[in-house]
Amino acid sequence: MKHIHILGICGTFMGGVALLAKNRGYKVTGQDQNVYPPMSTQLEQQGIELIQGYGTEVLKEPNRPDMVIIGNALSRGNEAVEYVLNQRIPYTSGAQWLAEHVLHDQWVLAVAGTHGKTSTSSMLAWVLEYAGLKPGFLIGGVPENFGVSSRASEAGFFVVEADEYDTAFFDKRSKFVHYHPRTCILNNLEYDHADIFADIEAIKTQFHHLVRTVPSEGLLIYPNHDQNLIDTLDKGNWSHHETINLNGENGYWQARLLKDDGSEFIVICDGKEAGTVTWSLIGQHNVANALATIAAARHVGIPVHHAIDALAEFKNVKRRMELRGTVNNIHVYDDFAHHPTAIETTLAGLRNKVGRDRIIAVLEPRSNTMKMKVHNQTLAPSLSQADYVFMLLPEGESENFAVVIDALGENAFVTENFEQLLKAIIEQSQTGDHILVMSNGGFMGIHQKLLDGLQK
Repeated sequence: MKHIHILGICGTFMGGVALLAKNRGYKVTGQDQNVYPPMSTQLEQQGIELIQGYGTEVLKEPNRPDMVIIGNALSRGNEAVEYVLNQRIPYTSGAQWLAEHVLHDQWVLAVAGTHGKTSTSSMLAWVLEYAGLKPGFLIGGVPENFGVSSRASEAGFFVVEADEYDTAFFDKRSKFVHYHPRTCILNNLEYDHADIFADIEAIKTQFHHLVRTVPSEGLLIYPNHDQNLIDTLDKGNWSHHETINLNGENGYWQARLLKDDGSEFIVICDGKEAGTVTWSLIGQHNVANALATIAAARHVGIPVHHAIDALAEFKNVKRRMELRGTVNNIHVYDDFAHHPTAIETTLAGLRNKVGRDRIIAVLEPRSNTMKMKVHNQTLAPSLSQADYVFMLLPEGESENFAVVIDALGENAFVTENFEQLLKAIIEQSQTGDHILVMSNGGFMGIHQKLLDGLQK
């Protein structure tokens, strides 16, 4: 049995790689700076030993691993990384290991894009599961239909969330370049990850690297109104393609909403009605995700009506408009949205669902891109559907958000103090409110603290 050691094991992607390696019979151990639930619990339940911090004792004899997988959050200067390099321990990236040991003999269905990757990957894995194809998957979240973020394939199909973030400190290509999909969904393309991409053109270049890997018999699925994707494909496109368009009549896949919140819609394929989706999700972004899912599923042989039946039983991913609880008819939701486009579409979906009820948006703008002021002109407008906005700024970052704070105006409360924020939200809340908490981090457990505070 070979021993694999993973540096940065508690990230969703690396944790998924760990589970896949364990499933393939490897001894798996790992380290991370922050070992905490839910990923730590999921890994420990699988018998994977976790070490807090990046000390080197676990890399020395008699524990020396056969291979070290290094996560993209680690860089030169890290104690464990330097030890691996100096001692010439074989190392690779998570994406490269996945490609060589899991994906090489699979029909890979990849979901890429700035937004919607996790939700769409989860939908697609579920549709394949519902059809009896027993897919493997690696998803950057925990799909409620499965309860785990990754698993091995039993029938040769593998769904992967294809992230454009860089692979590792020694491989600056996007992770998705390694996956070589046969079916590829491109949800959208916007500027993000300002810490690694200089501009939108740099991201287009990486997306086109992905497009180059899709075979001529493969399928690209994308919205034909996304100019950045069109620009990317204009650089060269050698595969079959099917387009999606919610707002016009020139897409191969279209939807006609029967309810404004997107919870019921007719699927139109090549100009013909193909069935009606009635499900628990809301928002036009999820309608688009569903159309892409149906198209990808059809590419592997699943009839449209079977995919529609599967979506009716789809449970969303944790932290995607997840209702965490209701107290005194005040509803508290958790959502991963942190880019202005995702914030805007998430709020729009909730607004269509709740009508004139008050929406309180609670945002933690903690991404590197936010801190670099890239979204300063678009963040406040993206929150316009909320009746009141609360924002917890990273400590010492108020100056970077001065433009946003000014644009939000009087219906906003902005602070760097968590306890002040919590108290202010509870005081502002009224019966019938919908409190939407948005963050790409843990937000110090604010959801349960809000519910407890509202109960009192």
